[in-house]
Amino acid sequence: MSGNKSFSRRDRICEQIRRELAELIGKELRDPRVGMVSLTDVQVSADYAHAKVFFSTLAGSEHLDAVQAGLDHAAGFLRSELGKRISIHTTPQLHFIFDESLERGAQLSKLISEAVAISEHADLPADGTDHGPDSEPDTNSDPQHGPGQG
Repeated sequence: MSGNKSFSRRDRICEQIRRELAELIGKELRDPRVGMVSLTDVQVSADYAHAKVFFSTLAGSEHLDAVQAGLDHAAGFLRSELGKRISIHTTPQLHFIFDESLERGAQLSKLISEAVAISEHADLPADGTDHGPDSEPDTNSDPQHGPGQG
């Protein structure tokens, strides 16, 4: 049962770190390179010495290096301010990592939409027959004797 308790404590601390950092970045950080950043997740090490802070940005991939550099440059300031706001024994070192999942999800959604559009606009099958729900039944077939007999 103690494993479950430490798991939930770690989750609570990760969420608190994420909330506090989001507020600090939005209100206190003055680095123009950072701009609009969303913190998507925080993962802390077992000893709470390190925290991976996953972020996404609307700045676009061409500005990603600048956003990353701005966050890395501000990591010491953010850690110091975080230490004043949360009460844990060790304030973790912050490691900012770009979260590609949102971008990857958007790319997959686009591919799925394109595939659906292609399949909806596909021509008839190669034999020229339409076996869709609105197609006419074959009137020359007799279920007892087979097609064309009877």
